[in-house]
Amino acid sequence: MRWLVVAAVLALVGCSDNSTSSTSSGAGGSGAGTSSVGGNAGTGGTMGEGGLGAGGMGTGGTSSPVIEIDTSMGMMAVQLDPERMPITTANFLTYVDEDYFASTIIHRVIPDFVIQGGGFTSGLTPKGGAHPPITLETHPELTHVYGAISMARTMDPNSATSQFFLVNAPNGAHSLDGNYAAFGILIEGSDVLDAISGVPTQTQGQFMDVPVTEVEVLSITRR
Repeated sequence: MRWLVVAAVLALVGCSDNSTSSTSSGAGGSGAGTSSVGGNAGTGGTMGEGGLGAGGMGTGGTSSPVIEIDTSMGMMAVQLDPERMPITTANFLTYVDEDYFASTIIHRVIPDFVIQGGGFTSGLTPKGGAHPPITLETHPELTHVYGAISMARTMDPNSATSQFFLVNAPNGAHSLDGNYAAFGILIEGSDVLDAISGVPTQTQGQFMDVPVTEVEVLSITRR
C-alpha cells in the first residue's frame, strides 16, 4: 500500500492507494508504511490544503463547484477552484463522481493542524483502486489557511491520488504553501471540522493520530 508523505517544516504524509510512506516531521506522524500528516508540536505533519488566500476563490457559480463531505459527525461543504487548480480539481471530482469516498474514514486527526482521509476504509483497510498520480500544481493565492482542502502525497511532489486533508489550524499551516496542492476552501461546517479535530486519537500499529472511534465519510458528492 502506498503512503503519502509530505516533507516540510511540518511534514505531511498522506496515504495513496497502494503506496507506503511515513511522515517525516516532528515526533508525530505514522511510522513506515503508514500515511500521516507531518507534525505540529510533535503530533503530526504539515499537509495543509490550499485555502483561499487574499485573492479569494474564483467567481462562484458553475465555475466553482461545491462538494459536500457527509461524515458520521456531520456535513462540511467545500468550494473548489478549477480555474486556478484545474488538474487537482478535475482529479478530485473524478473520485467524487465515482463515489470513491463512500464508506472511507478520516484516518488521521491532528488538532490545530489537519484532518486526513480518502485512502482507507474501516479497520484501516487500504481503499485501493486509485487513479494514476497527478502533477503537483500550486497557486500563490491559494494558501493553507483554516478550512483549506489540499492533497496529501509522498515525498514525490507528483504523487497525489485520492488522499486529501483539511486544515484545522486557526492560523493556517502555511509551511505547506507552494509544496502542496490547496484547491478549495470550507464554506459550511466549520463546527463539524472542529468537532472532528477534537476527537481522541491513538496509535494503532504503525499508524499514529488515528481516531479512537472511527469517523466515517459516508459520501462526498457534488452539490
